[in-house]
Amino acid sequence: MDIGTIRGLGTVVVMIGFIGVLLFAYNGKRKQRFDEDALLPFVDDPVAMKHVEQEQASRSNKE
Repeated sequence: MDIGTIRGLGTVVVMIGFIGVLLFAYNGKRKQRFDEDALLPFVDDPVAMKHVEQEQASRSNKE
């Protein structure tokens, strides 16, 4: 095995890992968890949480 073959195999391994991360991130089963995690910066601020909850309510009414 020469260096070109090793680099090619490394590229394939990294590409498979990247595709795995994409499948993990865009899987519909994890949407609710990611939505909850997106709100973590606002948990300590009650005023911000109230605003976020109002925004979510207005978005759910539009749907």
